[in-house]
Amino acid sequence: MTERLVVIGGDAAGMTAAARARRRRDPDDLEIVAFERGPYTSYSACGIPYFVGGLLSDIDGLIARSPDEHRKNGIDVRTGHEVVAIDVNPRRVRVRDLAGDGRERDEPFDQLVVATGSVPSRPDVPGVDAAGIFGVQTLADGVTVRQAVDERKPRRAVVVGGGYVGLEMAEALVRRGLEVALVDRTEQPMASTLDLDMGELVADALRAVGVSLHLGETVDGFETASGSVRAVHTANRSLPADVVILGLGVRPNIALASEAGIAVGDKGGIVTDARMETSVGGVWAAGDCVESVDRITGLPVVVALGTHANKQGRVVGINATGGDVRFPGVVGTAVSKICVYEVARTGLTEREAAELHVDVVAAKVESTSRAGYYPGAAPITVKVVAERPGGRLVGAQIVGAEGAAKRIDVLATAIWNRMGVDEVASLDLSYAPPFSPVWDPVLVAARKAADLVG
Repeated sequence: MTERLVVIGGDAAGMTAAARARRRRDPDDLEIVAFERGPYTSYSACGIPYFVGGLLSDIDGLIARSPDEHRKNGIDVRTGHEVVAIDVNPRRVRVRDLAGDGRERDEPFDQLVVATGSVPSRPDVPGVDAAGIFGVQTLADGVTVRQAVDERKPRRAVVVGGGYVGLEMAEALVRRGLEVALVDRTEQPMASTLDLDMGELVADALRAVGVSLHLGETVDGFETASGSVRAVHTANRSLPADVVILGLGVRPNIALASEAGIAVGDKGGIVTDARMETSVGGVWAAGDCVESVDRITGLPVVVALGTHANKQGRVVGINATGGDVRFPGVVGTAVSKICVYEVARTGLTEREAAELHVDVVAAKVESTSRAGYYPGAAPITVKVVAERPGGRLVGAQIVGAEGAAKRIDVLATAIWNRMGVDEVASLDLSYAPPFSPVWDPVLVAARKAADLVG
């Protein structure tokens, strides 16, 4: 008898799970059906700012595998279909045909993959639904923003939110020739990602390309005219706007799972075990909608990154087809390019450690990305955070020019393996003048932290 695997969500986690399951089980043995409400599957949402900014001429480069390619590989992908309910007993989902007549029907499953991703945060203020105000989460969102900039030729943009998406979109709009203002309620950009002293470097880079920063301010409304946005209001000012980008972060999209009685954790994500199985047997979850385990603290966290989504999807695809593998957790490694700087972090920031009552020391060093005498040498700042006593490396941040950010992978690997800063300081890292000073900044920062630990 043919078994039926149903996947909710057609991006990284869901389609990785589907593809892995298909490679392990023959179509005569396992039918795989994937429902996706949008028109695209398996795309790089991280590339949207570069598409909007004109670095990419079309979206094809952001699509790893189209719906037709998945279908050719034996996965029944149904785009324009939204799952509106899950019934775990009997095992079925209710699906609405968005692309057709809008009718709903029940689809049975033997096993289910919940890969519903995340939903963007929107301020609950007057005017938020006006035309010209955009969230940027899905590829379809990116296409809409690109069309608005191409066709309407806006002059002034306001970005609300100073996280990764907000800053990358601010730079993209500057690249398109717009006057850009950014509003964020925190003291520095990327406050949830970097410590304030490192975020200050990012703020300087944004100002250098002409972004007007309004920090420590909260949006309390949008002024509209004829249904379109005209200005963004805070308690301190009114900022004229032809287009507004919301970059206020995301939260796990757990509504379907929660309504079906699937366990949701204190951090707001679906709870799974290490095999990515939920509280309901045969129902799996992966991607932005789930909680993961922080390998440093052992606590649940929600980290919305495509890297984790793909890895978790692979685990689901294997285990749903009779395998037995585990997702080992996360350490929060992330990287971005903001104007002239590459920005990276892993593990805990100094602020996060304080909130968790972890006793730490922090060491920060300023160096260069290459040997100081070599052409193209540019500033790089490295900050490491070490637990006290013992000196275990628990966090790191890097802000610097080209060649800076991928150094974070050395520190992420060290954190993953619970290394001390004294061990990191002695690592046998590569050296040549075009790539590093003889003492790489990573080693210098680790040695400084080791001295502070004592």
